[in-house]
Amino acid sequence: MRKILWVLGCWGLVFLPVLARAVPTRVVVGVKARDALFIGSPMGGAQVIIRDADTGEILAQGVTRGLPGNPKLIMATPKERYTRYLEGKTARFEAVLDLQRPRRVRIVARGPLAQPQALQEVSVTTWLFPGKDLPELVLEMPGLVVRALAPVAHARLKAPARVEVRAAVMPLCGCPVNPKFFWKPENYEVAVQVLRNGRPYGTFPLKFTGKTSLFSTVLELPQKGIYELTLYAYDKLTGNTGVDRTTVVVK
Repeated sequence: MRKILWVLGCWGLVFLPVLARAVPTRVVVGVKARDALFIGSPMGGAQVIIRDADTGEILAQGVTRGLPGNPKLIMATPKERYTRYLEGKTARFEAVLDLQRPRRVRIVARGPLAQPQALQEVSVTTWLFPGKDLPELVLEMPGLVVRALAPVAHARLKAPARVEVRAAVMPLCGCPVNPKFFWKPENYEVAVQVLRNGRPYGTFPLKFTGKTSLFSTVLELPQKGIYELTLYAYDKLTGNTGVDRTTVVVK
């Protein structure tokens, strides 16, 4: 009996290192703005977290770094099977996981980090097998960046007031909205919705100024009150939407 147990113990010692050995497994993740390029360093990148989908354990996390990518390749060239985008200086997050067993993972991306009012989150689940790399996983993130440039928050004016409203509008990658590029100003509905003392005051369109990504209008505010300005941009072709807010106090 002791001999049998000794033999079984030896076999266990032989197989234990094999079963417990961690195998490096490479994962490459890119976060692409819908109808645009990749979210990288110019926009603060996108946070990427890789978790075990069953236990919640964080296996890796980081931020996409690099440039938005090649506009002609991404926007104007029909994508063929196996075409790789995450090469060269294109923004991505890379991790090498030491896997001892197959893991079902949830990969979550959140960004762009430099524009907190425009933060979006997307996720996907997939299996990872030890030693079987995931060479390119692209997560598409919907939305637009809208940033209220004027008036500054909590601006105080005397009645009657005339207020310039200016906003920067762009895809999440920071790509330029300009007639010369892929993102035409006429594709975007840009407006400001105004509340006075919490009640609807009106919705007013912003027009492209001729300067890249800039839209503006002028509001006439003859009455005293607290005005809440909600600026939005909407692309009806893609559904991409962005919002920012500011306030004006007219005394």
